[in-house]
Amino acid sequence: MFTISHTQSILSDGRFAARRGVLKTTRGEIQTPVFMPVGTQAAVKSVEPRDLAEARAQIILGNTYHLFLRPGDAIMRAAGGLHKFMSWDKPILTDSGGFQVFSLAKIRKIRDDGVEFASHINGARFFMGPRESMATQRTLGSDIAMCFDECIPYPATQKYARDSVAKTLRWARVCAEQERAPHQALFGIVQGGVYSDLREQCAKGLVDIGFDGYAIGGVSVGEPEEELIKGIEDSAPHLPADKPRYLMGVGDRKQIVEAVARGVDMFDCVMPTRHARNGSAFTDYGSIPIKAGRYKDGFSPVEESCPCYCCRNFTRAYIRHLLNANEILGARLLTIHNITSYMRFMERLRASIDNGTFDAFRREAQQIT
Repeated sequence: MFTISHTQSILSDGRFAARRGVLKTTRGEIQTPVFMPVGTQAAVKSVEPRDLAEARAQIILGNTYHLFLRPGDAIMRAAGGLHKFMSWDKPILTDSGGFQVFSLAKIRKIRDDGVEFASHINGARFFMGPRESMATQRTLGSDIAMCFDECIPYPATQKYARDSVAKTLRWARVCAEQERAPHQALFGIVQGGVYSDLREQCAKGLVDIGFDGYAIGGVSVGEPEEELIKGIEDSAPHLPADKPRYLMGVGDRKQIVEAVARGVDMFDCVMPTRHARNGSAFTDYGSIPIKAGRYKDGFSPVEESCPCYCCRNFTRAYIRHLLNANEILGARLLTIHNITSYMRFMERLRASIDNGTFDAFRREAQQIT
């Protein structure tokens, strides 16, 4: 169940408002807007579940395609589902595998009933469609499952996008008919590329089927930022106000704030973890290239105001040393910091909607470098 407690209208046309809500699951309530760290293969890279809990992560994301390949349904079933397998007792959302239809385009073939993949691990051929994706997500036992869809590439012709939307809607109907794990919610995914009429058609088609929430997909696939924002604006007004809205794969903090201003509630991205492994730390004011030479004798925390384990105990100089020496501890500590930084950012964002200062928060966010 999703309830909205506060809204703050920002944009002059009146179609959008920043929303403050609560998404209730059997494993806990999720305060929205929310950012979900990505745990593609039953782990958020380099950190433990207790690190995520300490950072105050409310929900994480897993990936159906990857977990279908390994460890596979049989092992996951024997383990008692994804939560028990990875020892995470808070909510989990599972992506359906639809993004891999885009990201693994060179090793897949799209059919009317699903997708033939060549495994990125060993080249073995296998098939995944809406039934197979939902069956795996049922075994995983995620709190939120996603419909299997085709993530449209950028650029794409209008004909390609039209055919893809028709396919995504057919697959969504099949997904909605499948058995789910107990208390498992199901979200539909709006596609349509850069074409406003197709986004509207897809959104309305999904609403006619009826889902527990709705995602805006096919963004952050190489398009300019203005097209990303347009994709939100072409989709969100056609989605129910009383259901959560999830913008898939977007982690840039400025873009998160702009999406919240347009009525989006949920986000995920690999940015906090990937940037940590590459030596970048997120702070309230922008990112810091910790591996840079100027931090070799920087004996202050990564961020003075941050309460995370990394900043409480270690210095920029030490983190830089670990990263340059290829010590895994460096990536681990910086990932703890980056995830904490994102969680704190979202807490401040939620507070700004609660107290009516979101517009000021939005202006401040635009100054982040």
